[in-house]
Amino acid sequence: MFELVQKHKRIIQGLIILLIVPFAFFGLEAYTSSRNRADAETLATVDGQEITRREFSEAMREQLDQMRRAFGGQIDPALLDTPETREALLEGLVSQRLVATAAVRARLVVTDEALRSVIAAMPAFQLGGAFSMDAYRNALRAQGLSEQQFENRLRYDLVLGQLTRAVADTAIASKTVAERVARLENEQREVSTALIAAQGFAADVKVDPAQVKAYYEANAAKFRAPERVRVEYLMLSAEALGRATPPTEAELKAAYEARAGQFTVGEQRRASHILFQSPPDATPEAKAAARGKLEKILAELTAAPGRFAELAKKHSQDPGSAAKGGDLGFFGPGMMVKPFEEAAFRQKEGELSGIVESEFGFHILKVTGIQPAKARPFEEVRKQLSEELSRQQGQRRFAETAEGFTNTVYEQSDTLKPAAEKFGLPLQVSDWLVRDRRPESGVFANARLHDAVFSADALTAKRNTDAIEVAPNTLVSARVTEHQAARQRTLEDARAEIEQTLRTTEALKRAQAEGEARLARLAKGEDAGLRWSAPQQVSRRDPQGLDGDALSRVVAADPSKLPAHFGIQRAPQGYVLYRVSKVLPAPDRTEEQKKAEVLRAQGRAAAVQYSAYVAGLRAQADVSIHRENLAKKEQ
Repeated sequence: MFELVQKHKRIIQGLIILLIVPFAFFGLEAYTSSRNRADAETLATVDGQEITRREFSEAMREQLDQMRRAFGGQIDPALLDTPETREALLEGLVSQRLVATAAVRARLVVTDEALRSVIAAMPAFQLGGAFSMDAYRNALRAQGLSEQQFENRLRYDLVLGQLTRAVADTAIASKTVAERVARLENEQREVSTALIAAQGFAADVKVDPAQVKAYYEANAAKFRAPERVRVEYLMLSAEALGRATPPTEAELKAAYEARAGQFTVGEQRRASHILFQSPPDATPEAKAAARGKLEKILAELTAAPGRFAELAKKHSQDPGSAAKGGDLGFFGPGMMVKPFEEAAFRQKEGELSGIVESEFGFHILKVTGIQPAKARPFEEVRKQLSEELSRQQGQRRFAETAEGFTNTVYEQSDTLKPAAEKFGLPLQVSDWLVRDRRPESGVFANARLHDAVFSADALTAKRNTDAIEVAPNTLVSARVTEHQAARQRTLEDARAEIEQTLRTTEALKRAQAEGEARLARLAKGEDAGLRWSAPQQVSRRDPQGLDGDALSRVVAADPSKLPAHFGIQRAPQGYVLYRVSKVLPAPDRTEEQKKAEVLRAQGRAAAVQYSAYVAGLRAQADVSIHRENLAKKEQ
């Protein structure tokens, strides 16, 4: 159960993400504590345990952050705030709570030793390749977490991981089904396209003034200019304060000498191995057979040590290293399973081991390189030390000045200039901020700050906002300098926009009518006078840029009635016609691709198994969804 970090490196890699973004899930302490709060609306209850609006909001913000990271920040928050997505998110939280309840009932635990091993393996907590308590505490402080909070939440996530894997691992994927699905997914169809461009019809479209007026009156809500403000603001942050006071050379050298042990890289060993797999639950007969085969290879190596790489490529059952002649690269203590590590650090360079048994099977090792422990020189760690000391200095200065900054912007609420002068901060100016459309990035993406600049205090009383924490160790206070109330745009103001909309709409209709006429001619076997693009081969696995609508119609075309044609309107381009001319069988796949297909099938089977398990938990639980509360969006 998580005894060996090497064995569970995928889990650890996933957990590292937790250090980059704020936590948006509850820990065991939240699960076991009372959740009845008078000021928190309940969105659902699971066996008497509440899921509150606050939890839902945190999960929604985390989901949005994940989407922004996936798409480089180019995502409209409104796309994720629909009735359908809100309900789906709440259902996900209900499922999470059900699994948490099951984990508690099953008395699943993660030992303190296992927890320490996982934390120590996280690169974000390491300096010079070794765990650093200072780095650990600084990283948690930056996220506003105590060690206890982080460890409780990490332990909770690992416990859920145990139960999730235990359920998913019982799924069995049929190789026959995997093969059939793979053939279907990789079957190729030859597709060409032709565009009837709407632009070619736009010049002939005449827009009548009466049409413009009718459209304006029917769509008045579209032509309301939203309420907006422009503000000036001050930002006090530990990061900026740290940059403003870089450490001196003497401070850097003193820190280096004080932490010399942290900058020592332990002895590293490079080894190659030949592995014959034998799981821990293998029968004695199977283990004996694997050992016997490896003993024969060991005899060959004893006679010809120079053939190690050759024999590793030929016989080793470790897919990660066999192709490289068994080479595992350099590694330090704690990076390999214990029997393997002990053998590697016991041998001399160039020496062959005997048969070494681990939980993965039987190995023959050959140490191919030894790097003795060494201290990293001062110049190598100067930048790292400088950043760390600057960060610590910034955090100290922030702690010393945060209260004063907060008091100054509050006590002298009619201007930000005194605070700017007192704390040496630049007075910054925002772009226009819209009341109902919070920015996706920047300080005003923070809901509290965004709402504060539209409060009566800021708009009517013309006061500074409170100093609001928009990120760990970052305070912002803002003051409205310009305010434009929501207003209805006039018909004249919107006329050009409406004319363009009507012209485009009519041009699209004409393009579609022309495209459908061409399709009718094709159906009769006539020449439709189209300029088809060069054909491209598409498949369900590789759609070559086709969207879901087009792809579904392409793969649905009857192979016995080719060529097949259909059309789809594409605003604002026009009407696109598609020709499916050939169906090509799936190309031959390599053994590696076939193995990957089986793994994908296993993943699908595991997902179905897990969904069925959660459905079973839900059928036995008392679950109530309060949709009337879910429909009320946060103000």
